[in-house]
Formats: sequence, C-alpha cells, structure tokens
Amino acid sequence: MISVSGNKWEEKITNKNSKEKIKQDYNFSDILSKLVISKKFDQTELSSIDNILDLNNVFLKNSDFEKSVELVINSINNKEIICILGDYDVDGSAATSLFVRFFKSIKHPYFYYIPDREKDGYGATKNLFQKLILKKPQLIIMVDCGSTSNEAIDFLNENEIKSLIIDHHEINKPFPNANSIINPKKDTGYIEYDYLCATTLAYFFLDLLSQKIKSKVKISDYLIYVLLATVCDVMPIRKLNRLIALNVLKNFDINKNIAINELFNLNNKKNKLTINDLGYLIGPILNAGGRLAKSSYATELLSSDNLNIVNTKSNELIKLNNKRKEIETLIINEINFKKIEKENKDVVIYYNSSINEGLIGIIAARLKDYFNKPSIVITNSNDLLKGSARSTHNYNIGRAIKNSLDKSMIINGGGHNMAAGFTLKKNNLECFGDFILKDFKVSNTLINDTFTYDAEISSHAFSRDFYDDIKKLEPFGTGNLNPTFFLKGLKVIRATKLDNKHISLILKSKTGFTIKSISFNSVNSKIGEYLLNYKNTINVLGQINENIWNNKKTLQLTIRDVIL
Repeated sequence: MISVSGNKWEEKITNKNSKEKIKQDYNFSDILSKLVISKKFDQTELSSIDNILDLNNVFLKNSDFEKSVELVINSINNKEIICILGDYDVDGSAATSLFVRFFKSIKHPYFYYIPDREKDGYGATKNLFQKLILKKPQLIIMVDCGSTSNEAIDFLNENEIKSLIIDHHEINKPFPNANSIINPKKDTGYIEYDYLCATTLAYFFLDLLSQKIKSKVKISDYLIYVLLATVCDVMPIRKLNRLIALNVLKNFDINKNIAINELFNLNNKKNKLTINDLGYLIGPILNAGGRLAKSSYATELLSSDNLNIVNTKSNELIKLNNKRKEIETLIINEINFKKIEKENKDVVIYYNSSINEGLIGIIAARLKDYFNKPSIVITNSNDLLKGSARSTHNYNIGRAIKNSLDKSMIINGGGHNMAAGFTLKKNNLECFGDFILKDFKVSNTLINDTFTYDAEISSHAFSRDFYDDIKKLEPFGTGNLNPTFFLKGLKVIRATKLDNKHISLILKSKTGFTIKSISFNSVNSKIGEYLLNYKNTINVLGQINENIWNNKKTLQLTIRDVIL
C-alpha cells in the first residue's frame, strides 16, 4: 500500500504456529502473542510481561570489571587523586554524576571534567590531558569516551598516570594502552551486552566496587540515571535495558531525586515519570548545556543535593534549551528538503558552514527521522570541519566512522551503532562523503524504504481493554516501538490546527464509533492536507496512546500516515 505521503506500507508477517504456541504457553491474547513474536522477545522478556524479575549484576565474574575494580581500589587505598572525564551528552554527564556521588560519599579526593564541545572537542585527547594533569591526578577514569584515544592514553603512560576506560563506542585493535578497559565491543567475552550505554556499565561497575570495599553507598538510588542515559543515547529498551526500565518505572520516587523533581516542577508536570518524559523533556534540557557552551551544567545538576544549585542549574538549562529550540527552527527552515529528496542518496550528507556545531547532532536526527535514512550534518569549526551522524537500525554508523579514522580520512571521531561524531580537514569533505556512500553499499545494508504495521484492527478494537493488553509490552522506545495499527473506512468529522503545527481531529467509523486522534507536525504536509480537507473515507495507520489532561485519562490515536 502506498500512502498519501508516498510511503510503502506492509503488514508484519508472523508464524501462525509460533503465535498459537505463545498463546497456550503464556495464556496471552491473540494480539499480544503476535506482537511478542514480531518483536522477537526472548525468554526473559516474555517472563517480564506478567512477572516482576530481579535486576542482578550480570558482570559479577567479568574479568574486565574485576581488573577495573582492583585498579580503583588501589587508588582509593593510596588516597590518590582521581579525575573523571565524561562526554558532554546525557550519557557522559549521567555516568560522571554516578562517580561524583560515589567518591563524594566515601570522601575520596577527586575532580571531574566535561569537555567544551568547541574549545576541547570530543573525548579524551592529548591536548586535553596536557591541561588536566596540571591538577595532578594519579588515575583518570574516562566514561563514554576513550575507546579511540590511543595517543592520549600513551601520553598518560609517559607521565605515569593510570587510566580506566568505561565506554560503549566502537573500538578496534590495537586497543588504547590503558590500565583497564570496560567496553563490550572489545569482543572479549561479553559482546552480548554491546547494547548498553556507558552509564549502565558505570552503574554495574560502581555496584561491584561498592560491594568490594563494603561502602554504604546505595547506588540503586540512582538507577534512574541509567534509564535516562539509555533513552537519551537511543539504546534499545530490550533485554537487560528492559528490566532496568521496568524496575525504575515501578520503584522510582521522584520526591527522592531533587534534580528530576525540580525539572518536573519547573515544567508544571504532575504525572508519574514515563519514558517519554526522559526522552522528550528531561533529556533535551540536560543536553542543552553541552550544545551551547555550558557542558558541565548537566553534571552539576545531577550530582548535587544542594537546593540552590539544583534550582539555578535547572533554570539555566531550561533557558538554554529554549534558545536551542529557536536556533534549531531557524536551521530546519533553511534546509532544502526537496533538493535532498531529489538527490536520493543512500546516506544524507548535509554541509552548512554556519550551523552552530552544538546543534549538528540534533539536526542530523531530524534529517534521519524525515528521510528514514542515515544522516550526517557537517559544519565549520575554526579551520576544520565538525560532523555528527545519526543512523537507522540497519547501518552501524559508529563502525563507518571508526573505519574512516583508520584510513586517516578524518582527524578523530567515534561512535556506536546509532550515532557518531568526528572532525576532519576541509579538503577531505568530498572524499569523506564518497567513502561513506561507498561503505553503505559494500556493507550490504538493505535500504529500508518500506514501513510496517503490526496488525489491522477494527475501530471497535480501540478500547481500554485492548490498550491495557498491548500496554503489557511497555515501556516502549527504541527497539520496542509502540505498535502501529491499520484502521479502515474512517471519516474526519472535525479537524483543528494546534499551534499551526499539529492537527487534532475526530475520526468516525461507518458504524458511528468515534476515535479521538492527533497528527503531530503534519500542518503543511500531505498527511495534514488530507486530514484537513478530504471529505471521503480514509484509512489510517496509527498508535494507541493514553492522553492525560487534568488527571483524566482518555485514549487517543496518534496518526502516522493516511491511505486512501
């Protein structure tokens, strides 16, 4: 089926015998059985649907973790100054905050540093370490960075400074010569956990360290930071991440975390914390500091229990985020989407010399979402170029950036499956673009030009019982998307524009059943055009969500596309 927006849609096919077996073994409904099969839930995930599972430390006997714990214990026993170096995004800030809280609680000497995106660049570099060693650290712990920092680690070794890397970005041999490296992508026995972000790895490391030194630190109080980083770093809400999410959403008491509570209060939020709150409200606010030259603000906020600091940093970050939104809108309005669409390249590579380099990542994400293709945005940074990439699930952009670094096509860079950042010389721009397009082709990546929906349902299935059934698969997010359903034979009986961006409407079936619906960012689009003006029956593809207004819960269909 081809939609009004030109997308091809197909229903996901599931094996009937497998579906029947799931129904019998777990006493699931027909639709729930179909959904868990199409999502390929494993045994633990299936058990988590109707049961509360314990969250255990899966790295208890892991040699990398054991070696790293001994390294830090040695520094603690010798009262050595420890430096924590984190990335400037939510994952880096949250991981750094966990370490800050831990060392603060055991009264151990430490300091932390979050690089300035423009002044310091990305990650652990020799130039940055030349500055940091002036504070005389004897151990530097790198979180969410360091996996490609061979030269920088060699510099630390020359200066007899120990190093620990806790990271999840792409890493190739020869590994940096650090004292210890925790990174599942080293492929040294725990690559099955390569979907974990740095904060998750840091959390389990600190849990083991705390047990070993018999600390009274209750690291589980900050499991919320793990989920926050997981969501903001676009990690899949699957397997161990699913258990973490279920644990947090069930047990988190917002009144016991003054940073999250303050951000909620300042945004007049009254509801119980959700995945969407982390991804669409809190995450962008925390990221705003790193985007607009205040890289340490998020860590200062997340690691503090001082009400004045929390209030001040929260307000400053909210202001920065509002500024970021304004700048982002101006940049988006300047992009010639039709030209990019006409070029029809496998990977969108967009260069604009005037974009604020703190926003290239979020613009890349917008292009990726719009075109459903890996997208790279590049801008000027003094005499060099800075780039940021966001990818689709079927193309490992972090690997591509690491390969381009190995070929000396870029100066530095790193990333993971879904996102990456890099620096390159201006005269290498065309060469780099050609390399990425060729890499996409030789990687045998299938171009995902087909959208899928989970099932066709009647309008009468749009009910509280049906919603409660699919809600058992929550939390939804990357790797576990909210199911999309196909509904036929509906008429728009009332449509209203909201903020000149969204469309609120009522859909009515032939039997008179009405469905409250919304279509986001659809004004001035083909979808919006039909929802506002088309008088005949339409078919829609959408997701069922719960809308909460004035403490009243109502079901709402979020329309993704329209088919005539």
